[in-house]
Amino acid sequence: MRKSLLLAATAISAVASPAWAQVEDDVDDNVIIVTAQRQAQSLQEVPIAVSAFDAQALEAQQIENASDLQLTLPNVSFTKSNFTASSFTIRGIGDLCVGVTCDSATAIHLNDAPLFNTRLFETEYFDLERVEVLRGPQGTLFGRNATSGVVNVVTAKPELGEFKGSVEGQFGNFESYQVKAMVNVPIGDSLAFRAAGFYQNRDGYTKNLFDDSRIDGRDMYAVRGSIKWEPTPDTTVDLMAYYFREDDDRLRIQKQLCQRDPTGVLGCLNNRLDFDKNNTNANFTGVLGSSEFFAITFAGTPLAGLAPSLGLNSLYGPDGHANFDEPDNVREVRTDFTPEYFTDELQLQAHIEHDFGPIQVSVTGLYQETAVDSRQDYNLSILGRDTYVTALNTISAVPTFAPVAAAIIPNGPAGQLCTSDTDTIGLGSYGGNRICADTPISLDRSNQDNTSWSIEGIVSSDFDGPFNFLLGGIYAENNLGQNSYYVNAFAIDYIVGVLGAANGGFLATPYFRNNTREFELESYGIFGEVYFDISDELKFTGGLRYNNDKKFVEARSTLASFLVPFGQTADAFESPFVGLFDADPGTPGNQIVQQRNVAFDEITGRAVLDWQFTPDNLIYLSYSRGYKSGGINPPLQPIFAVPESFGSEQIDAFEIGSKNTFAGGAFQLNATAFYYKYKDLQLSRIIARTAVNDTVDADIYGAEIEAIVRPDPDWLINMGFSYLKSKVKGDQFFSNPRDPGGGRADAVIIKDITNGANCAVVPGTAGNAAGTNAFVNAINGGLGLQPTTAFPADGNIASTGAFGICSALEAQAAAIGAGFDPAGIQVLSPGVQVNLRGNDLPQAPNVKVSAGVQYTHNFDSGWTLVPRVDIAYTGDQTGSIFNGNVNKIEGFTQANASLQLNGNDDKWFVRAFVQNIFNSNSITGQYLTDASSGLFTNIFTLDPRRYGIGAGIKF
Repeated sequence: MRKSLLLAATAISAVASPAWAQVEDDVDDNVIIVTAQRQAQSLQEVPIAVSAFDAQALEAQQIENASDLQLTLPNVSFTKSNFTASSFTIRGIGDLCVGVTCDSATAIHLNDAPLFNTRLFETEYFDLERVEVLRGPQGTLFGRNATSGVVNVVTAKPELGEFKGSVEGQFGNFESYQVKAMVNVPIGDSLAFRAAGFYQNRDGYTKNLFDDSRIDGRDMYAVRGSIKWEPTPDTTVDLMAYYFREDDDRLRIQKQLCQRDPTGVLGCLNNRLDFDKNNTNANFTGVLGSSEFFAITFAGTPLAGLAPSLGLNSLYGPDGHANFDEPDNVREVRTDFTPEYFTDELQLQAHIEHDFGPIQVSVTGLYQETAVDSRQDYNLSILGRDTYVTALNTISAVPTFAPVAAAIIPNGPAGQLCTSDTDTIGLGSYGGNRICADTPISLDRSNQDNTSWSIEGIVSSDFDGPFNFLLGGIYAENNLGQNSYYVNAFAIDYIVGVLGAANGGFLATPYFRNNTREFELESYGIFGEVYFDISDELKFTGGLRYNNDKKFVEARSTLASFLVPFGQTADAFESPFVGLFDADPGTPGNQIVQQRNVAFDEITGRAVLDWQFTPDNLIYLSYSRGYKSGGINPPLQPIFAVPESFGSEQIDAFEIGSKNTFAGGAFQLNATAFYYKYKDLQLSRIIARTAVNDTVDADIYGAEIEAIVRPDPDWLINMGFSYLKSKVKGDQFFSNPRDPGGGRADAVIIKDITNGANCAVVPGTAGNAAGTNAFVNAINGGLGLQPTTAFPADGNIASTGAFGICSALEAQAAAIGAGFDPAGIQVLSPGVQVNLRGNDLPQAPNVKVSAGVQYTHNFDSGWTLVPRVDIAYTGDQTGSIFNGNVNKIEGFTQANASLQLNGNDDKWFVRAFVQNIFNSNSITGQYLTDASSGLFTNIFTLDPRRYGIGAGIKF
């Protein structure tokens, strides 16, 4: 292998150890070897845009987890997402699809084997050999197909014939402490065992002003055991078992932002994100718990006279957040519910390979179990109960509502308020399963458990001639035990009790639950590559892959589904979650049931021409086609006209790259340019309290430049730059949840008081705003609802708005619409469609710049002192395909520094460190909630400033 600098391609292998003081003749010992092409190669020799960090680089650059990994990688970003998941975005392609049937755009691998629903992004890195990141579509080398790239985590393997170990500890602010340890034990000449693990505990990064506590803390650990057996010189068997567990008060959502809508129709406006709360009159609970809704519902019944006093609020009066003060700080919240977070993961892996001389064969099997269960305050706020006084007094005094009062205010209207806990039987508070507090609790819960396994076989050649090949096949299954997303609120318990009381019962379930009872993925692929040396310098690589994916799902969505008599106990009650999947979706109640199968197959491939025109200079051209299977949209409440399934993604990727080493290794320069044609990119919108996935076409192009400068063996300087441009291609029409009126001044945005959804009323004659407003006002007048109103001038909403009933408006539009507009009136649900042509893709920063400087001072004693500074800037990006100021994510800067003292032969170290020197509140992603939640925005951030000391020994 030729000599090269200690780092390669697009990453720096920086180590704070005496190894950096070696002369160039010893550099070969430190070259990063990767298996990006299923063979051991230097990064500089691989004609792929691949980055790699070895264990020393991860430590030196303070890359402790996946979130840190993004800072030094060009055109790579990472963010947590709303439902206990995460998204790696590479070159503008990320996990914009939401749902259990979605595949990941970035394939996550462990020792070259694919992982499903992994919790790897919650844990800390420990005892790794390296982390590889391949940019661009993959499939002809790795077993699981991917459109954006592959992240391959390679664990440290046992070493034969040497007993060794290490222990290190770290203490820092937020009362943080961490311990990592490893021991390697040889057993004879051909067998070795390695054990490693970590434990971390710290206080929360977020201050809860409600009770002056700290939340978003960590309490987690992981252990890994590995065995290596070499029964013959040509045979290797590797076995690995890993377990990770976390149980703490981690926040899934760091903060919620909103430009408050005083009209209550939208909840949040469309111009900016403020430190404010949504108007809860726009919420599902705000409309169905209102005096106006009860007046319409009970009109003509014996309860008609009580209807005005039954409302928890008025649509036109103060809402639950009217007196709430949102802290103007990303790290401060006010919440009356302490978050709960549990997750664990088990991995078992076996790998066997044998060298037959010119042919090598390997087989890898991986078994995986994962679980996650997270609960936190849905609104990250404290809802007021001032508007509830009249309603609570009414249900306490009227015998019809006595069972309702007994369930949700057992100590009277001035006592604690009880909210249904998350259960699986559909009784909640009315079955005694409740959470009681002085404030009206609201919470959500996201939980899931999976079991998956895969087996992969690889046959490759090592002929002396110009021709070689690789042939592989993989079969994988991913089985979902269950997945649920709940929203529970005191107001929902109240509403289901009051609506059902007239018939002697309540409406089960007294909370929203979107439940996937079963999801099965069966996937197999056959793939291979051929390698032909056209000459000593010019090589050709060609690859093909056949993909086959089958998916089956059983899912159901429930909320206030059907009448259950008061006093029903759990023992005698047949849960609505039992046998419901055999029910007819058309039966009464909001039990939306789904049983669906889909199947996808595709042929993909790649072609690469690389020219090693000098021993230190390489240029390559490549074309590859990527594929990601489609999926099934969840059931909706209420039903909207959206596709039941969504199609596969397909990408054609063109790339040119060059890898160069100059001045005997003192200067390294690598560059890449690429162009992607994307067809049917999957992305998600929230409609009717559920994620609905659509597809759009897009073009993506960009460039990446990395430079390494080492003027002498003691100095190391790394620099990186990337540029990215993404845009929606062609005419693509979708309704914008933030602005259902689509920017039209002649539209009226309606908040449907029967379900919390939005629709838009538009005239047939463009510009006839008077006609649409008059039409809505006429219908609303008959329902006792107020006329249309204008939104605030700074809200970026051109339409007017009103509370109403979309189905009533739609019925009357056909009957009398022509009386208000000669061309008629239309009611569009969930809103007016707008053209996305030319819009930027989400989670695709336009620019990234990074630099790091490290110096090694050598003492005569053999000790070394190594200061290092890293800084990275991530440019502006958008959080939504609809773009606009409200969705803009500002660019951010992250800087780290460390000072490490190393002992002789690297036997011990002492280190001081600081991360996020500027204490930036760096936002990495956004999530827009549903119209029935008032359109507030959840944000996800990097960690605040951390500092501390650490020490370790090796033996």
